[in-house]
Amino acid sequence: MSIAFTFPGQGSQAVGMGRDLADAFPEARAVFEEVDDALGQKLSKLIWEGPEDELTLTANAQPALMAVSIAVMRVLEKGGLPLAGKVAYVAGHSLGEYSALCAAGTFSLADTARLLRIRGNAMQAAVPVGQGAMAAIIGLEADDVEAVCAAAGKNSVCQIANDNGGGQLVISGAKAAVEEAARLASEKGAKRAIMLPVSAPFHSALMQPAADAMAEALADVAKQAPAVPVVANVTVTPLSDPDEIAARLVEQVTGRVRWRETVAWFGDNGVETLYEIGSGKVLSGLARRINRDLGAVPVGAPADIDAVMKALG
Repeated sequence: MSIAFTFPGQGSQAVGMGRDLADAFPEARAVFEEVDDALGQKLSKLIWEGPEDELTLTANAQPALMAVSIAVMRVLEKGGLPLAGKVAYVAGHSLGEYSALCAAGTFSLADTARLLRIRGNAMQAAVPVGQGAMAAIIGLEADDVEAVCAAAGKNSVCQIANDNGGGQLVISGAKAAVEEAARLASEKGAKRAIMLPVSAPFHSALMQPAADAMAEALADVAKQAPAVPVVANVTVTPLSDPDEIAARLVEQVTGRVRWRETVAWFGDNGVETLYEIGSGKVLSGLARRINRDLGAVPVGAPADIDAVMKALG
């Protein structure tokens, strides 16, 4: 049975996530302590106690979600479930790609935490608050959403940021253009067109300053070949070369998260089950809508880990 591990992105955070792992497993607690040390911040206290609005800030949510994912990974590894030899591929949704690469050994845990803090701060700073926006378009094909983005963004930026599957696409860009695209999508027959409560237009061309910051940060960080190939968000191809991985991570800041195609790729390349490593069940839900033949198993709590160990150990 071929399996892949997937790692969640922003939106899967919740106050209290990972607390039961840290209480139950010393190797999980050690992950949170190492991330705290790397950032010079008691991020674990914020993760477990809140407040929620502070945890949701991009610069906190990104390393926080990664910490929970790697805490799960360390427990699995301690229990005798190493990535190499058990897992065919890894992938992550947006920031989750960094979690996947940390799990596969491309970046150290401390370096991954610092990279995600840089990424979060740079993405937040790239566009003044109020000038960018994102919207979810439900129930239109990608070609139709491309068309409304082109019509609305003639003189500014408006593009598909996430193709999440299950009829859900997220668009991003200049606020007025995104609002116009959402209106046009509704006219074109979208079931829903919802402006999202986000602080910046992620995965759009407006994020170029953040891409430049990540290019600089990734050039300076130690990189190893991953223990298993990572399927990149922007190309939907399995990568093992550290320099190519870094280049794709830079592109990812302004490029589309092609998650629907990623899940489809897994199904086309022999993967039978996707395990979602970390907080929440978002990716498992998307996987079931994209390909009903794929198993989708969230792994974020001690009971989940016990079940996975029995299934794969």
